[in-house]
Amino acid sequence: MKRRLALAAVFLGTVLLLWEAPAVRDAAREGLSLCAASVVPALFPFLVSSSLLLKLGFGDWLAGPLAPLMSLYRLPGEAASALVLGLAGGYPVGARTAAELYAAGSLTKDEAERLLTFCNNANPAFLLGGLGLGIFGSARTGLWLWLIHVFSALVTGLLLARRRGQTSDARRHIPKLPVPAGSFPELLVASVQGALAAILNICAFVELFYVLGLPLRRLPAPWGAGLAGMVELFSASASLPDGRVGFLLAAGLAGFGGLSVLCQTAAVLAPGGLSPAPCLRGKLTQAVLSTLLAVLVSPWVMG
Repeated sequence: MKRRLALAAVFLGTVLLLWEAPAVRDAAREGLSLCAASVVPALFPFLVSSSLLLKLGFGDWLAGPLAPLMSLYRLPGEAASALVLGLAGGYPVGARTAAELYAAGSLTKDEAERLLTFCNNANPAFLLGGLGLGIFGSARTGLWLWLIHVFSALVTGLLLARRRGQTSDARRHIPKLPVPAGSFPELLVASVQGALAAILNICAFVELFYVLGLPLRRLPAPWGAGLAGMVELFSASASLPDGRVGFLLAAGLAGFGGLSVLCQTAAVLAPGGLSPAPCLRGKLTQAVLSTLLAVLVSPWVMG
């Protein structure tokens, strides 16, 4: 029954794409331009650097100083690298880093999936520049969006990642792999090649969901921007209204990330066998928390 419903939905979608062929071609061009102008410059350098940092032992280096923070989430100190790089690099750097930590044996599967509930986040450049300056014309507003985003992510982790996981005795049996052998140029080449494959996956999903969001972007504001943002975050940001409603939508949508980001996350998790379900629970929770926080501060920020 489910397969028949999926078949019917895809068939109907294909018919609509053919019916709206000129508009679909224009949307596809816009999606490619979005990838070239925003997605690749914002993400590719961080995908390379995050992978290279882990190969050089960044997770072990952070494990000591940030172990007290990660203990609040019942996670080892090595998990801090996914949180830090996720907050700095944007979607889906945090999830990819968590997957690499699990593949390297630094985390158990249970720890990696609990980490996924709060480590995958938007980067500050998007929140400060793309939303704050681009939509509201205010770096101060962008700073508030970033603070809301970070705080809601940390609280989401406290709500979802503290559930009882594997015991410390089980952790001692994790097959910890050594730092990969090889010269720095060899590690750099491997990181660039891995990042290239990742960015192609990301751009493919951005392109697809940008096209699928076309009917939603035609709806009147703020509904069109809100619904389109739930499908593809980057494409909807330019159509958010300026004002308190736009501020609430920006906070909530950045917390959720959109269906495109969830599919990108699933793609980077699949090779290691990690489930994207914890990430979905985390993003839904973070979206609610972000919106509530935005409601509390909006009279002062937007007043």
